[in-house]
Amino acid sequence: MTEMARENNVIFREVQRFPLWLRSALLVFTFFMFGLCWFALRDISSQQGSIDVLPFAFFIVFMVFVPAAVAILLLTLNLETEVRSDGLYVRFFPFHIRYKEFTAEDLAECCARTYRPILEYGGWGIRFGKKGKAYNVKGNKGVQLILKNQKRLLIGSQKPDELARAIGSFMKTV
Repeated sequence: MTEMARENNVIFREVQRFPLWLRSALLVFTFFMFGLCWFALRDISSQQGSIDVLPFAFFIVFMVFVPAAVAILLLTLNLETEVRSDGLYVRFFPFHIRYKEFTAEDLAECCARTYRPILEYGGWGIRFGKKGKAYNVKGNKGVQLILKNQKRLLIGSQKPDELARAIGSFMKTV
């Protein structure tokens, strides 16, 4: 099926990102670390004598590049959920390049629900908890799927009732 034909079959689409306050706080922290390292480098370069470069290199890596990499990851990370006439498609970009596809033959049940992200799944992201697997980025609402193999998958959503209805619509076609 061509990409154009897939887009025409979309019943529901939602793209979610981590909250703006979290992404902003991480960027501010990264800039703070850049500034701290710049002042430290300026101070070290103004001192007479030799310095041991290796500890400073580790300092730069852990205090600047790690937060910068996490900030870039959070800026690009998003949860895409699509319901098409032939199934449910979920992608947690950039971890999933292709959509994970769930057809009506894969799904036994689906219902919108409120959940406790930290207690049930240990937080947000791609999570594994005592109640199964979860893809979520914010909030505490989503759609609980029970697959025919009895595995559970929770998909976080800001529109859980609408998502559950859309999933139910293609499940009824089988």
